[in-house]
Amino acid sequence: MATIATSGPAEASTSKPWYRILYVQVLIAIVLGIVVGWLWPSLATNDWIKALGDGFIKLIKMVIAPIIFCTVVSGISHIQDASKVGRVGVKALVYFEIVSTFALILGLIMGNLFQIGHGLAAKPDAAAVASYVKQAEAQKSVDFVLNIIPDSVFGAFARGDILQVLLFAILFGFALMAMGKRGERLRDIIDDGAHAVFGVISIVMKAAPVGAFGAMAFTIGKFGPAALGNLIGLIGLFYATAALFVVLVLGLIARVMGFSIFKFIAYIKDELLIVLGTSSSESALPQLMEKLERLGCSKPVVGLVVPTGYSFNLDGTNIYMTLATLFIAQALGVDLTFGQQLTILVVAMLTSKGASGVTGAGFITLAATLTVVNPALVPGMAIVFSIDKFMSEVRALTNITGNGIAAVFVSWWEGELNHKKLHANLNKQIDPSDVETAITTG
Repeated sequence: MATIATSGPAEASTSKPWYRILYVQVLIAIVLGIVVGWLWPSLATNDWIKALGDGFIKLIKMVIAPIIFCTVVSGISHIQDASKVGRVGVKALVYFEIVSTFALILGLIMGNLFQIGHGLAAKPDAAAVASYVKQAEAQKSVDFVLNIIPDSVFGAFARGDILQVLLFAILFGFALMAMGKRGERLRDIIDDGAHAVFGVISIVMKAAPVGAFGAMAFTIGKFGPAALGNLIGLIGLFYATAALFVVLVLGLIARVMGFSIFKFIAYIKDELLIVLGTSSSESALPQLMEKLERLGCSKPVVGLVVPTGYSFNLDGTNIYMTLATLFIAQALGVDLTFGQQLTILVVAMLTSKGASGVTGAGFITLAATLTVVNPALVPGMAIVFSIDKFMSEVRALTNITGNGIAAVFVSWWEGELNHKKLHANLNKQIDPSDVETAITTG
């Protein structure tokens, strides 16, 4: 299946001067925001400073509906490629959804156990909340199911109603899939449209330093330096949860197949370093596929599972969305019911599709999830925006590790995993490039 996400933005290029790298610019902006918020709180809470962060969030929200539509339609319509290999495609999708669910549940468990957002005691401004109250009340009504069905598809896009856009995208995707070859031209247009929208995101992300400065300055200026503890706590909790997922969930899956997750991580360390430098798991896609084939995975399985996983198996993004949603709710003093937390699982499972390839796309899917779960939480995105960049690398690292394990597992499930190659590479008994020769010559 072809994935529509593009590789990481140009700011990852090491050939650029350090001061032109977006990551460095965001870091400098955050430090300046902390200083301004700490030393000049009255200036930091000025409406113009606040507008910098809020304006960037509005730019992000601007592309949510088209991104969700394009990624979901493209993902579903391309499932027909999986039919060429029959049960392999079905097994891959079953694996993706099960493991993704574990990632979401783990994020919810950790977010509820360590309620680090409560100490922030943040309150969004009344005007921002008022604009979302009507939507929130509509979602709580008895006619919830009817509210999912749009009166008009164009109206759903105009209002930015993510649930209604999702419903139409799912139906449209299946309809396009059923068209077969007749739908190829339209599917290509949607894929190209998605590339264009991701291009818009790349342009918008150039304003990230300005938005980060405004968001951090306002947060520190309004809530004091103590707010830093909560934000650092969220980063630490996310890192710990992602590590826990890799070691426990992916580690258990690896153990079932007879190898150590730590040896697998060491085997793909070069790809992980590429991802770390670009904040995009897709930047290492070709190298990862080549290494998985050398590891003993079936080439057809790798060709199907890895690209499909980049849209359907985003473990790091799933963990981020559940943790960040709970953190924002706790910071704003909004109690999420058990039903609303279950809604997070369902909505995040859909909105996360196709979010791995572009820096900042995880933040967009968070906005979509918040809009559906409780629109009153959307203004709280400004709280986590300033630190989102520090979590994007771990999202990408977790995503690529999860997709690598997925390819090995489906190959093993299909009985097409070469265990000799697997252990020879993981145990570093021979050079990976010489594995094929070594195995075939006995």
